[in-house]
Amino acid sequence: MKKTLNIIKNILVWLIIILTVSMMIFTIVSVNTFDQNHRSLFGYKAFIVRSDSMSASGINAGDIVLIKEVDPSTLKEGDIIAYISQSSNNFGETVTHMIRSLVTDASGNPGFITYGTTTNTDDDTIVTYPYILGKCTGSIPKVGAFFQFLKTTPGYIICILVPFMLLIGMQGVRVIRLFRRYKKEQMEELKAEKESLEEERKRSAEMMEEIMALRKQLEQNAAAASTDEQKQDDK
Repeated sequence: MKKTLNIIKNILVWLIIILTVSMMIFTIVSVNTFDQNHRSLFGYKAFIVRSDSMSASGINAGDIVLIKEVDPSTLKEGDIIAYISQSSNNFGETVTHMIRSLVTDASGNPGFITYGTTTNTDDDTIVTYPYILGKCTGSIPKVGAFFQFLKTTPGYIICILVPFMLLIGMQGVRVIRLFRRYKKEQMEELKAEKESLEEERKRSAEMMEEIMALRKQLEQNAAAASTDEQKQDDK
């Protein structure tokens, strides 16, 4: 039973370690990867969806969209793209919307009219090639919301600080138990050593008594022998 409890305890400790390290890695990844327009991995970028403007197409707020870098000239109507908004309402933000049609702007530059499928309303500005980040190839539901939560104070406390404190507490209890076990073993060793010394002292005392008794016997024998010799001389 004790062995089983120890196994369960060790498994629990490792689960907490894995959970805490994973949360830290997820937080680092979130801060350094998501919504970083200049960062990509094998030609892909990942962005957290901020609104439900594309929920009619199955992309909801809190999802992560995977964006593949492509040649803008290969895009067509119905493609979902991510681009850097030039609208005064959300200038510089990353937007993921669907292409409605291919057009050119006032300067003759090719671009697209985009819209959110939920409202079916066209965006304010034409999206030209330089501001296109890529084509949406898929999404991961609700993972983005979790990463956003990790970056908040409650998320940090719940997902990182609390597991770390539990781990530290468990290790502290373990250290205390090991110290107590060490002291107990040390006391047992001292007790055993004391008993051994006491036993040795008793044996030494017994040996001394035997030696004294033997000496007394020898003295008695010597005295008897001397008496016998004196009697012989008197005769």
